[in-house]
Amino acid sequence: MAYLELNNVYKSYGEGDNRTDVLSNINLSIEEGEFVAIVGFTGSGKTTLVNLINGLLKPTSGEVLFKGEPVVDTSHERGVIFQNYSLLPWLTVGQNVYMAVKEAFPKEKKAFLMKRVKDYVGMVSLTPAINKRPKELSGGMRQRVAVARALAMNPEMIIMDEPLGALDALTRGNLQDEILNIWSQDKRTALLITNDVDEGIYMADRIIPLKPGPNATLGPEFKIDIERPRDKTAMNDNPNFKKTRNAIIEYLMDIGEARKSVSNEIYELPDIAPKSFVA
Repeated sequence: MAYLELNNVYKSYGEGDNRTDVLSNINLSIEEGEFVAIVGFTGSGKTTLVNLINGLLKPTSGEVLFKGEPVVDTSHERGVIFQNYSLLPWLTVGQNVYMAVKEAFPKEKKAFLMKRVKDYVGMVSLTPAINKRPKELSGGMRQRVAVARALAMNPEMIIMDEPLGALDALTRGNLQDEILNIWSQDKRTALLITNDVDEGIYMADRIIPLKPGPNATLGPEFKIDIERPRDKTAMNDNPNFKKTRNAIIEYLMDIGEARKSVSNEIYELPDIAPKSFVA
């Protein structure tokens, strides 16, 4: 039995003529301790897929199973790191993490909760900023708070929805390493949603493309045959890296071109003129 399973999952919004089919026939299995990356174009339905897995959305049809049980709601067993940080602006770094820890460990005493907060804030190198609010932090620091908050809840699975997409290249690279270092300590099951092929290859055990929507579905998987821990500089000369990267990019380009070739619908624009105002 897989740790996470999506079986024949379809997701649409609206009814009748207003219905939009976002995901179609999604089948995915992730084993315990595995790190899987899903790559795709912007607007292909990646966030919808994440929200089905974390329980924020329910499939129109099909089933999402976690440890063999249907996913019917959110749970701290599945920790989510969002792209937009999702921090409460009126709380400090420590308080943002504390709220999550208190939710995950409601029966524990305050001393246990505070120690956990300090440990995980320290793990992402933010101890000097523990009493600062989000507006006082850089984008990279805010994302590290989000990482600390998710991991401090001791999730059995980490779900990352393009968590590094808005960061500069240097901060993004550093956070990739931090996430991998934390993940490697106990090999929690991980799912990374990204539009960066290189990021997926560097971090994951296998990559699965998500074809563009509407009716987006998963493409063939690409296994990453590169020994861990991985070195970014050395990977550029690794033949397996080059082969896998070229294969994924070629596949994405092919489906991108196929998408363009069928997008011939012509829209008639309304005849609208700007208003003129006389003083």
